[in-house]
Amino acid sequence: MMIRTYQDKDFPKIIAIWLEAQTMAHPFLQPDFVKTVKDMMEQHFIPNSKTWVYQNDQTVIGFIAMMQNEIGGLFVMPNEQQRGVGGMLLAYVEKFHEHLEVEVFDKNRIGKPFYFKHGFIQTSQYTHEATNEKVLRLIRINTN
Repeated sequence: MMIRTYQDKDFPKIIAIWLEAQTMAHPFLQPDFVKTVKDMMEQHFIPNSKTWVYQNDQTVIGFIAMMQNEIGGLFVMPNEQQRGVGGMLLAYVEKFHEHLEVEVFDKNRIGKPFYFKHGFIQTSQYTHEATNEKVLRLIRINTN
């Protein structure tokens, strides 16, 4: 088990993890919106973020993508969730940032409790225009 910097060869696995995990976390999102986000992940988000992967043996099972202090994505394969992988990825990137910020859909029954459990607090909320869903903006100050 290890956390390492993302490599181009990880790209197909990252997209597969994202698709499977986001489907579980966001059953309320419409398929056309998910396809739009997937295209943006492939063309913009992953190429323009600093990304680390969590690898178990030779298999990537989770990743975190950062755009400065913003967590652009933190996803773990559903069958590997609840085993501390997400927390380890958070702790890893925390070493490089004074604070972490993230946006999470209010209806996300996986991500929202995860972030609150890990000390994030809500700073604001808004209605996401493309989905008409409530989004929470969270922050965690690094106390290390």
